[in-house]
Amino acid sequence: MSEKSIVSEKNEKSELLDEIEVVLLPKRKLDAGYFAYIFFTLTFIAMFAFPKVYITQQIYFKSRDIAKLKREYETLKEENKIIRASVEEIKFKNQILDTLF
Repeated sequence: MSEKSIVSEKNEKSELLDEIEVVLLPKRKLDAGYFAYIFFTLTFIAMFAFPKVYITQQIYFKSRDIAKLKREYETLKEENKIIRASVEEIKFKNQILDTLF
């Protein structure tokens, strides 16, 4: 083999290795465009995530308030029954006492 063919063969091998590195290891530059792409992507994701979390939280608090008011309503209904029974008892006693005197 001649010296020129060995040199050209080495050049071909080095060119192939350089091209393989370009294909297999693409270098991503962190320029302003890439930063803007990432920023807008995260902003887009946040636009859908945060409202869902906020609405879910508000639903939870409202349902908690509704449950509290429902318990108070049931308690007041029972107290109303007791007071009505007490009023009926007092009316009955007054009617009996009025008839005795």
